[in-house]
Amino acid sequence: MNAMSRLLQPRSVAVIGASADASKTAGRPVAYLQKHGFAGRILPVNPKAERIGDLPCYADIASLPETPDVAIVLLGAERAHLAVKELSARGCAAAIVLASGYTETGEDGARRQQQLMEAAGAMRILGPNTIGLVNLTDSIVLSATGALEMAEFPIGSIGVVSQSGGILGSLLSRAAARGIGLSKLISTSNEVDLELADFIDHLADDPATQVIALYIETVRDPAKFRAACLKAARLDKPVVAFKIGRSEAGAQAAVSHTGAMAGADRMYDALFKQVGVIRAQTFNDLLDIPVALATGRHLRGQRVAILTSTGGAGTLVSDDLGVAGFETPAPDATTAQALRALQTGSEAVLDRNPIDVTLAGLRPDLLRGAIRALLASPSYDALVIIVGSSSLAMPELMANAIRDCLPESDKPVMAYVSPHAPEVGALLTRSGVPAFAAAESCTAALAAMLKVGRFVVPLEEDTNSKPADIAIHDLPSGSLDEAQAKQVFARFNVPCAAERIVTTPAEAQTAARELGGRVVLKILSSQITHKSDVGGVAIGLTPDTIGERMASMGAEVLAKAGVRPERFLVQEMVGGGTELILGLHRDALGTAVLLGMGGVTAELFQDTTLRLLPQDAQGLKSLSRADALAMAQDLKTWPLLDGFRGRPKADVDALVDAIVAFSSMAAQLGDRLVEAEINPVFVRAHGQGVSAADGVLVLA
Repeated sequence: MNAMSRLLQPRSVAVIGASADASKTAGRPVAYLQKHGFAGRILPVNPKAERIGDLPCYADIASLPETPDVAIVLLGAERAHLAVKELSARGCAAAIVLASGYTETGEDGARRQQQLMEAAGAMRILGPNTIGLVNLTDSIVLSATGALEMAEFPIGSIGVVSQSGGILGSLLSRAAARGIGLSKLISTSNEVDLELADFIDHLADDPATQVIALYIETVRDPAKFRAACLKAARLDKPVVAFKIGRSEAGAQAAVSHTGAMAGADRMYDALFKQVGVIRAQTFNDLLDIPVALATGRHLRGQRVAILTSTGGAGTLVSDDLGVAGFETPAPDATTAQALRALQTGSEAVLDRNPIDVTLAGLRPDLLRGAIRALLASPSYDALVIIVGSSSLAMPELMANAIRDCLPESDKPVMAYVSPHAPEVGALLTRSGVPAFAAAESCTAALAAMLKVGRFVVPLEEDTNSKPADIAIHDLPSGSLDEAQAKQVFARFNVPCAAERIVTTPAEAQTAARELGGRVVLKILSSQITHKSDVGGVAIGLTPDTIGERMASMGAEVLAKAGVRPERFLVQEMVGGGTELILGLHRDALGTAVLLGMGGVTAELFQDTTLRLLPQDAQGLKSLSRADALAMAQDLKTWPLLDGFRGRPKADVDALVDAIVAFSSMAAQLGDRLVEAEINPVFVRAHGQGVSAADGVLVLA
């Protein structure tokens, strides 16, 4: 067994600083190990006690009769590293350090955390500032969470990794109350050593885990996280993440809790999308979505049947599904006939959706028949069953009736429990039917199942594109003017509009004639980024008008910006295309390429998408063509590129080439690239290419 396996499935556990008082935090680990049926050896260590319950207690680590697989260290931050050093010297596989007072407290804590890491040597560390881990699959609880006061927990196939210890306990207790079975729960917290990605990678190989749920405050190693999530996707183990820090206040709270930098929320959206992680939008989603995915059922389309015996609740579900883009079509003729054969009378409403079978809650045979008809129907991809108040008297009959039909189809089946009846929801969930107390949860679960089914794991060659090997030793530093910036873009094979640098009206007139007669005139300055804001751009000029406009432009810029331009740029007039923006975004999470609607309205409409550049030990990699195309298709602007209402299709292939080239530049320049933006990039009609018409570049 490797260290990770020994951590999660130890044969012996030492508890350093164990207390005989089970009401204290230090007394809980031993008590919980015994209470929940740990079959291995428990080795308490406390110099002040000879026995803890029926267990012998050892004075120190040196006195232990054997080397434990795992040690739970309950000492404070000022002494924990001493125990860790002793345990490592004895060959212990892993230590779980519960103490706080490390990087989350500032510089002194960071020094203690470094000291702890050095003391560990080759031994693995979970924590510090962790609540530990719970392996329900094998009845191994290495934790002090008060949630373990509960007598028993449903065992299932959802693994949980949380960077918050309190949240781990919350999910454990909430899942138990709802009948949701979990496999493993791990609190990583400060992640001095073992972190999110390590446990995602391990759970991807765990036969007892089919879905991985994450509570994330920050991703410390994006490259490892990316690799682990893609591994899970290749093994058909969906990953669901609830990421806090969407607001500025939340981001600051996350940093203060873990002592780690947090990236921008939109960057996390981009990362999750690239690796197939489903983002939970609410904390409830972090259980609702995994319990639906854990059924292993496949959603192949967006058509949902709603079977109800209470009209209002069915309307709630139907409305929320519709907002999310799902369809609730009426039954086809064959399905309607099968439903009519089950129930006669004016009470039944079988020709529309929701399908109102009024007696379903009281007649399990009717419910079975309706479910079978809807699951067999080619008109539906999923089924939502409304559990109304009439079902409360005999919930087992309803649960059994639904469960009996499940083997006949692999379509998703879930329940919305309309009255407040958590015990009924738990019964259904334990029966294999995910049950939710909110209509919105049904939608979130189905949307996640749809995303999982549509995610295509990128090929290895797509995720490891090497940047172009282009000479960069001669590039200048600082803020480049537009002409210099576009020379660099062109060096990396980003097509740029034809242009001339001029200093006099006569030179401008000559340039205008050479560039086709109708041109754009711009000031050329590394000090002014938004040239149009100060009157530094004029379009549609001719050789006859450009000289006079050049003089008036200089005066206007001087008045507005306090800078008299000495040089100007005469550029070919590019028109008839779609204007996009192509840029760079970098933060603690990594380096990303941005694509969006361009021109002067770019900031107004905010129609943008991001893709993080892959990274490995050799450095950043460029985006693949598949990534670049997906970026374009993400935009609301995409229909304009794809021939919207008879508009000519744009040269998407040339746009993809430009995005890949831009990402290659970003990958090769690395930390030298401080800022880069092309706005606009004109995307012309198919076969006519793209042109960078303006650019900003800052190099270190």
